[in-house]
Amino acid sequence: MRQPLSALAGIALCLCSSSALAASDVGCVDTAFQLLGANHKVCVEAIDDPELPGVACHLSYAKTGGLKGSVGLAEDPSRFSLACRQIGPIPAAALAKIARDPKPALAFKKSSSLLFKHTRIYRMYDPARRSIVYLAISDRLIDGSPDNSISTVPLGSPTPSAPAPLRGAAHPE
Repeated sequence: MRQPLSALAGIALCLCSSSALAASDVGCVDTAFQLLGANHKVCVEAIDDPELPGVACHLSYAKTGGLKGSVGLAEDPSRFSLACRQIGPIPAAALAKIARDPKPALAFKKSSSLLFKHTRIYRMYDPARRSIVYLAISDRLIDGSPDNSISTVPLGSPTPSAPAPLRGAAHPE
């Protein structure tokens, strides 16, 4: 009986950590004490966009503790938040490749439960606003709609402008 259980736990660990190559753990904060097993927590991962060097996202998500959470059998809630920023130069060739295809592209996928639930991050190019839009969604429907979070990465101003003067500020003469 011990072998099938340990094999099942090993499979769960492999499935839940399938994104280990694309993301790195930043840290976790305990949110609720559990007498048996790990505490409930909120974790943060850093994700570099594989198609767009110079852009990174941070994804925070709830992680279920307890006995089931400790062995990888618990289903994590579909709650998360996403923030993406430009952290370095974006190669013109990479941006041109993304701009050629107007359809949303899957940038990252993370397993959120043993078999079925995933969090997906899609990348979209918005040429009118010169920005990259990242949309995180869960494929688990809640009340007919998946949880989602959005973040945008502005690609710079097309024309530099001077800051607007503050109203009521004294002007030196």
